[in-house]
Amino acid sequence: MVERRDDDERWMAEAIELAWGGLGRVEPNPMVGCVIVRDGQLIGRGFHETFGQAHAEVNALADCKTRGESACGATAYVTLEPCCHHGKTPPCADALIRAEVSRVVVAAVDPFDQVDGGGVCRLRDAGIRVDTGVGLSAATQQLAAYLKRVRTGRPWVIAKWAMSMDGRIATTSGESQWITGESARRGVHELRGRVDGIAIGMGTMIADDPMLTARGGGARTPARIVFARSRVPSLNSRLVESASQTPAWLVAGPQVPDSEIDRLADHGVKVIRVQSSDSVSMIDEALVRFGSSDNPSGQPMTHLMIEGGGELLGSFAAGDQIDECHVYVGAKVIGGRAAPGPVGDPGIAKLSDATGFSLEMVDRFDDDVRMIYRRTLSAE
Repeated sequence: MVERRDDDERWMAEAIELAWGGLGRVEPNPMVGCVIVRDGQLIGRGFHETFGQAHAEVNALADCKTRGESACGATAYVTLEPCCHHGKTPPCADALIRAEVSRVVVAAVDPFDQVDGGGVCRLRDAGIRVDTGVGLSAATQQLAAYLKRVRTGRPWVIAKWAMSMDGRIATTSGESQWITGESARRGVHELRGRVDGIAIGMGTMIADDPMLTARGGGARTPARIVFARSRVPSLNSRLVESASQTPAWLVAGPQVPDSEIDRLADHGVKVIRVQSSDSVSMIDEALVRFGSSDNPSGQPMTHLMIEGGGELLGSFAAGDQIDECHVYVGAKVIGGRAAPGPVGDPGIAKLSDATGFSLEMVDRFDDDVRMIYRRTLSAE
């Protein structure tokens, strides 16, 4: 029995919902979900749960066996094209062929150069009907960070800030803790626990001496990253003192003396040297390193979170490098012309040059509000 188009959309939506279970656990691999259906009945489901472990299709086929079902003659709905290469696991296209499914429905073709249509071709060559593009828009939104990294070599950049109702991130005296309440701050720690890296500038480093860790045990231990054009963190800072236990990186401009680099390296800080002293170009160089395996982790970074301060956020914005914003609005009015806003220099001269975002979500934490914005994405 061939599923109807509305059935295809329904089953793909279930596969997409399943895939979210891998968020923060599978990177740099993509989140993928799979459901297997026969005669309108689900007989297997699975998602990619952990980096280096079985992919969604293999987990769904295993679920079929657990249920006492055979996937022979069934339809598999997969959110991303099944892989056709040997990586940490064998090709998923081959697993589907061995299971003798009759049809595979794919939301998005994988642009990764070792796949990029090869999985679809392998399935079709084995006599399996393959349909693509079902649920493409939703899958593209879900896979946005992975797709950006594969296509551009740079991670997905999430800018986060907390501000008062009148748009201040601190008082005129510089006091900033805390604009939002504990409930909202727990939301920030949840976000920290699913990204690959958290970045700040030296202004925030000096003012706040932050740890930048994720309380409550997230799925990942993000690298804590400081952008330094000339000044560097103190050896007595909490971030440097904990560098041997939790990854700490320094993105160092050419003005930073080698002697300072050596001292930090002796304390376990990993250093990425960039050639440019211009803040916008410095960020672009660093993002290329982050998005490749040529960084201290040895793995491409998929999600980078920017926590401030205003100068660093301003430079990311000026370079058009922000993909998503998590804006927390605290139930306070601060006032004062000298009280800083969240995004500083150099700024945008013309509104027509500003990056446009779409509002994706609004939620409430007691009396505080979080708004999540994303770039408008195409489904290419």
